Amino acid sequence: MTTPHRTAVIGLGSMGYGIAQSCLAAGHMTFGYDINPDQAARFVTEGGAPGALRDVAGTLDAVIVVVLNAAQTENVLFGADGVVPHMRAGSVVMACATVPPEFARQMEARCGEVGVHYLDAPISGGSIKAAEGALSVMASGTPEAFAAAAEVLKATATTVFELGDHAGPGSAMKAVNQLLAGVHIATMAEALTFGMTQGVDPAQFVEVISKCAGSSWMLENRAPHIVAGDYTPHSTVNIWPKDLGIVLDIAKSASFSAPITAAALQQFVAAAGMGLGGEDDAAVAKVYAQNAQLTLPGDET
Repeated sequence: MTTPHRTAVIGLGSMGYGIAQSCLAAGHMTFGYDINPDQAARFVTEGGAPGALRDVAGTLDAVIVVVLNAAQTENVLFGADGVVPHMRAGSVVMACATVPPEFARQMEARCGEVGVHYLDAPISGGSIKAAEGALSVMASGTPEAFAAAAEVLKATATTVFELGDHAGPGSAMKAVNQLLAGVHIATMAEALTFGMTQGVDPAQFVEVISKCAGSSWMLENRAPHIVAGDYTPHSTVNIWPKDLGIVLDIAKSASFSAPITAAALQQFVAAAGMGLGGEDDAAVAKVYAQNAQLTLPGDET
């Protein structure tokens, strides 16, 4: 790129920080913003560009929004200090939070009123792949939105699914993914702790089941956290009451019964109620362990 692409990442949590690092590594002039000023300051020390968002918004090619939910996304885009009114026509918002499809369509329309493109772009892959620029993106939007976001997609993702020519289908597919991912984590925790009641060691559980038909990507990724007794968050328990709640809201609007999703949601709510909301989502196993009076690895003392 002869002129550095100017990108802002809003939301420097575990995923957003990795995305910002990937944009920086790709040669973008990258600005990072977060409600935690320490995160933003840290990013500047690593090469991030300094400057207040309001001051640089009109110069940006792309704004990547990696916040928690629809309410935060709307506030970032159109709140009292919203960025969209200050962006130039032809720039693009790449919105990565898990949100209802109807919300994504509303944001696309509002951005379009001021000539800003909107890419409905939920992400998957976790914090490690975010930092490696190796995410999967479930994207939908106009051809112009895809074109405007091409450089940031190249910097942050190895797989980009183009799911439609308007916002909404990307968020719909993310809801499907989150249904499966949340259920798989809860089911992994249930199976691992059930195995413990039958004398199956957690490490042996991972060794055997990860090579058998009962495995899943979430089992292979999260169960080792339980074996290690390490709940350093890569994706937190608190993500799942929100995301599975969105799935159930969408299901209700479609008159669709999703009882397995509802059961998984309750386990994450229970984990959050135990004070585990900030821990890695594998900590949902502690709900099962407490109920069955089991001692998980790392809790022996």
